[in-house]
Amino acid sequence: MTGNTEHHNENETISSDDSRQPGRHRLDTSMKRRRVLIGGTAVAAAGGLAVAGFASADTTDGGTASSAETAAEASSGSSTTSGVCTLNAEVTEGPYSLDGALVREDIREDKEGFEVRYTFTVVDQAADCAPLADALVEIWHCDALGEYSGFVGGNGHQEEDNGTFLRGGQLTDANGQCSITSIWPGHYVSRAVHVHMRVHTEVTLTDDSYTGGEVIHTGQLFFDPDINEEIQATSPYSANTTKETALADDGIYDDGGASSGLLTLTALGSGVSDGYKATITVGVDSA
Repeated sequence: MTGNTEHHNENETISSDDSRQPGRHRLDTSMKRRRVLIGGTAVAAAGGLAVAGFASADTTDGGTASSAETAAEASSGSSTTSGVCTLNAEVTEGPYSLDGALVREDIREDKEGFEVRYTFTVVDQAADCAPLADALVEIWHCDALGEYSGFVGGNGHQEEDNGTFLRGGQLTDANGQCSITSIWPGHYVSRAVHVHMRVHTEVTLTDDSYTGGEVIHTGQLFFDPDINEEIQATSPYSANTTKETALADDGIYDDGGASSGLLTLTALGSGVSDGYKATITVGVDSA
């Protein structure tokens, strides 16, 4: 793979160089971002706080989505998450997806970086926003130098490429929840720091992966820009000298807060190098 910046621009079609890897990644430029709000309420276990499920689809501060998510997460691990009625933004999966992700909780392998412990809660609009069990939540992202496994060299760095680092997924439990441990992503030309995500249903597990199923949600996850700025200036991230795009200038993130993939972060220690817990409620439609 070359360092052609067209590889990194997920708003454009894939360049001719990408044809060297047929069938290994897809970019559907016809897919439109969408966020739909439906009626309902979320009741927090602590304090009995009711949160309205109706709000403007044009909200820019993510307030309603964040409030609903907060109420749901206050009762994390219980069925009261069924009140979250926001479908998360549907966006392109980008040119770096691969089929057949490993099903595992820790996707770091030997990659250096600051730990991120993701907790996903998947709720299904088709079932009155009830938790969705047995869904495979798959994520993938670049390493600290902005390189994706399977496509190393695209951000100008040469390193070993096994095609699996920083890729993987987990099945949700009866509460619609699963956890995945990774590192904070690095950056690359034309995109803000982000993580790709797909939610699959009806998969069949193999020894370490899966077959079949249907992708019912394709989205991306984003990070607080102030925290990210500090992280990208710290080793090993600071070794990546390619230009970084700010979240406010990203061509995919639409400033919609949690419903557009903005993660809720909780520090695991006193400094950024100690890592973060990252949580989000993912609203999908299985119908």
